[in-house]
Amino acid sequence: MVDVIVIIGGGLAGTEAAWRLANEGHKVILYEMRPKRMTPAHKTDKLAELVCSNTLGGMEITTGAGLLKAEMSMLGSLVIEAAKEARVPAGGALGVDREIFASYITERIESHPNIEVRREEVKRIPEDEIVIVATGPLTSDELTEHIKELVGYDTLYFYDAISPIVEAESVDFSKGFWGSRYGKGGDDYFNCVLTEEEYKRFYEELLKAEKVEPKDFEKAVHFEGCLPIEEMARRGYQTLLFGPMKPVGLIDPRTGKQPFAVVQLRRENKEGTLLSLVGFQTKLTYPEQKRVFRLIPALRNAVFVRLGSMHRNTFIQSNRVLTPFLNMRKRENIFFAGQITGVEGYVASAATGILAGINAGRLARGEDLVVPPAETMLGSLVRYITSKEGELQPMNPVFGLLPPLDKKVKDKRKRKELMAERAINEMREWIESLPVKGG
Repeated sequence: MVDVIVIIGGGLAGTEAAWRLANEGHKVILYEMRPKRMTPAHKTDKLAELVCSNTLGGMEITTGAGLLKAEMSMLGSLVIEAAKEARVPAGGALGVDREIFASYITERIESHPNIEVRREEVKRIPEDEIVIVATGPLTSDELTEHIKELVGYDTLYFYDAISPIVEAESVDFSKGFWGSRYGKGGDDYFNCVLTEEEYKRFYEELLKAEKVEPKDFEKAVHFEGCLPIEEMARRGYQTLLFGPMKPVGLIDPRTGKQPFAVVQLRRENKEGTLLSLVGFQTKLTYPEQKRVFRLIPALRNAVFVRLGSMHRNTFIQSNRVLTPFLNMRKRENIFFAGQITGVEGYVASAATGILAGINAGRLARGEDLVVPPAETMLGSLVRYITSKEGELQPMNPVFGLLPPLDKKVKDKRKRKELMAERAINEMREWIESLPVKGG
């Protein structure tokens, strides 16, 4: 049995893998380069710091993210445990207070007797040890080069944009109303209302606004789920009205009518003193962000505590490199987990960390490697990224990945309920079949 398992990266995937392995009795060395070397997006030295949205997606089991979270809870997920501890109102989504969330995970990891956290940068993967590479979308240039050498294929890049955050007390709450779409979740969002004339002016100025010029190496390919708002606007006048500014499912209680357009603000912390602009990721220059976003009536005097910015995301072509167990086809001792594998979003990243941890532990004990059934969300997602034909692009946990039911069910919601029930049952049986259970 291998004495120590090495994990590179202290994000969601890395901490999940470390937690799983440590609870199984393995000694773990977890490397995190912050604060000795920071990334373009991180602000603190905390493990599992959230740098984009503060929501982990929907909780309903009939959504891909909701089902995956249910499976992760069954697997003893530290991320889900921390999210529930740090939860803030966010409608049907699992929103968290970033500081509480990251602090909770950091304390749990650093205090575990089987985990040693080393604040050092790793520039090359130790090839003779069992290693989990969970460096995420902000892998350092030196380590990226070594990964390229190992996998034999060029690493692909795409860019995420971070949404701005404003001080709640600077928002004019007379220019909108609180509420969630279709009444789900209560008054969890503040909806900044725009008339047709106000929307037209905002749209025109957004198109004219100055953007940050990309450097020579920045050939940006944006994932469809995280397009900068100005890029969406360039697709047409109506695009934003069917995207982040859509009024569908919202009725202004002051007029009894659906607004022409809305911008939703979501609580960033438990106290509700910080609000983020939902879906307003951007690569506009800082002065232009302030100018254009203050054209939204409720944000005319907004105080921005964080402006939007771009950061590089890095991921490998897992379908050419990895097995469904998340280790390399040519080097079984090297595992990958998190967004670097080509999964998209916090929850999927963390879930792959759990699976990588399970299999790294099994390899250390000389046991066969495993993957959850295809009927589970985790199992189907991992199979997709490791077997897709052609070029791999980042994938969210979605019901479309799951195999169909044995019988036809016309009602869409009922069909998803049955698929979710099947997934939970399959995951339960799979967990019971594992000789060592973490959590």
